[in-house]
Amino acid sequence: MTEKLRVAVLGARGRMGQAAVQAVERAEDVELVATLGRGDSLETLLERQVQLIIELTVPDSSERNVRFAVEHDIHAVVGTTGWDATKQAKLRELLEQHPGVGVLIAPNFALGSVLATSFAAKAAKYFQSVEIIELHHPDKVDAPSGTALRTAQLIAEARKDLPAGPDATERSLDGARGSSVEGVPVHSVRLAGLYAHQEVLLGSAGEQLTLRHDSFGQASFMPGILIGVRTAPSRPGLTFGLDGYLELD
Repeated sequence: MTEKLRVAVLGARGRMGQAAVQAVERAEDVELVATLGRGDSLETLLERQVQLIIELTVPDSSERNVRFAVEHDIHAVVGTTGWDATKQAKLRELLEQHPGVGVLIAPNFALGSVLATSFAAKAAKYFQSVEIIELHHPDKVDAPSGTALRTAQLIAEARKDLPAGPDATERSLDGARGSSVEGVPVHSVRLAGLYAHQEVLLGSAGEQLTLRHDSFGQASFMPGILIGVRTAPSRPGLTFGLDGYLELD
């Protein structure tokens, strides 16, 4: 009988963390051996012989938690935002000293969202204009969302050899045209009643393509988290984006 992967959830008292705890408990091929919240000692990971952490805390804690895991040869699946290029570079350097450890950092674990982002990047080079609207609940602390940033970056890469889209705006109020992420306008909505939604609008003369994804609760992220858990141990090094674990090419 194959031994089950020993998993810990960090940020286990938050809504996402609670959902992840339930998802791991229901999975037959992994074993939940620790749940940590704010103030709990990371030494618990060593005491419980954890093999992989699911990191769902806050940006101020995430880097420290992941570095602790890697330093002790523990794999990590990370859903916390705030992993900019500098932090990723530092983590890659650390992973070079621990060549068997796999880390996935994913701006979004919803499979539909990951697919929509991939489709948008593929379509963007065939349209004159592209803009992103992301809509979330008002308790979200960052804007734009990590998913919108990731989508804009992939779109910008796909369009790097194309001219900028037409825009004759000469005067506007601050923020009226959204934030520019590598030349892609991103508009953030924070509204009571929403959960997590994103639209990518692509247009050319005479036509428009809209790609929209909607998440209505934490359950939408659990299949992607479990894909990360099951794949990270066999993918040493840092993978940024769940699409790195999916066959999308």
